[in-house]
Amino acid sequence: MSLPFKEHLLRHIVTDELHARTFEPLRAPERVSHLAAVSGERGGGRNIEHLKRLLAHYGLPIPEMVDQHYWIDLGPMRLRWERHTEFVTYTFSKHGAFAHPFAEPLLDDLPQDWLRDLPGEVITATSLAIEPCDLPERTNDELVALFEGNPVIGSEVVGGAGRAWSDHKIHADGYSWILLRACGLSDNQAGRLAKRVLEINAYRAMALLGFPLARGVSAALSDADRRLALVASRLSSQVSSDQTAFESELLGELTRLAADIEAVSARTTYRFDASRAYYGMIQQRLEQLRQNRIEGLQTLSEFLDARLTPAVATCEATQRRQHDLAERAARITSLLRARVDVSLQEQNRQLLQSMDRRAHLQVRLQETVEGLSVIAIGYYGVGLIGYALKGLESGGIPIDAGLWMGIALPFVIGFAWFGLRRIKRRLAGSE
Repeated sequence: MSLPFKEHLLRHIVTDELHARTFEPLRAPERVSHLAAVSGERGGGRNIEHLKRLLAHYGLPIPEMVDQHYWIDLGPMRLRWERHTEFVTYTFSKHGAFAHPFAEPLLDDLPQDWLRDLPGEVITATSLAIEPCDLPERTNDELVALFEGNPVIGSEVVGGAGRAWSDHKIHADGYSWILLRACGLSDNQAGRLAKRVLEINAYRAMALLGFPLARGVSAALSDADRRLALVASRLSSQVSSDQTAFESELLGELTRLAADIEAVSARTTYRFDASRAYYGMIQQRLEQLRQNRIEGLQTLSEFLDARLTPAVATCEATQRRQHDLAERAARITSLLRARVDVSLQEQNRQLLQSMDRRAHLQVRLQETVEGLSVIAIGYYGVGLIGYALKGLESGGIPIDAGLWMGIALPFVIGFAWFGLRRIKRRLAGSE
């Protein structure tokens, strides 16, 4: 359809983004298997090809283009595929009654070679079940037994229309277990609830990826802090006989130290920033659950706050420490460079003074040479005049050669002195 106005090139893209993370309506009883595989920011092509491989296995049409999300009915189950910034999620769901919420996960029905070849590394594998409200209510002890004896956390959700339980453990089958109970939830509400709970589980794992890294670089940062303090102490207290060599040594140590801090920062900055972003999304999803307490159980928010918040705080503190160390190294480097500049200026001043003294000596020597040159020119000039006068005297001209040589002497010396001064002024004027 032709529009009466000119569209922005990104109009449809930014509108479609609002629907990029939609949910699938679910109705109890329902079982869901969820995988989140970390494949990096550049793994989109491999993941799409792997998705197409699964569609080909079930004899389904292969789409020409797959965007950030894709939904399809595989036949025995449904699949929702989503591409996130650095990981991909596969959510398989199947409607139907079940005897045990977590027995026989849906992934067991998938091609095992396809699962083995999954691009990236799985960070969460979750079995989720939605049971209807007409089933007998479980006591807290029965819930603990259902989750293989692990402490259970849970809360009422969606304003009391549903309940959610988990132990956030990896069980013997390799999956984490989440149980939802739908009491008055519409299909859309159940779908949104399942999506949010699974996202919290995936984001929780992604946020915690920064914590082992923070602990791993702690020793390197402590060593850098110690070395930086040592350099600062040497800079403020030590005086060396060879000041230039001492300052060069300190500058080299500071350069190596700054490079080490920057190397640690390059390894961790992205991960720490990602942990903070995932933590923010977890907080948002927890708020959207609209939780109420179940007597005797810790709520989902309380559990995650008690364990996730300190881990994220550690990542943030480590990142701040890196930044502070880098700033301190930069400040000390600036101080040392200022000290080196002052030292160089002092050396240049002494060099200029020495050159000035040598220039004065050269002027004095030059003036002495000029005086001697006047005498020498006068001597040779009078000698030449004497030869001429003696020749005239020998030729019979009645002159006294010695007398006239004495008379000519001051004129010759004056002429030589005047000539040298004139030449000197001319050379000075040309410069």
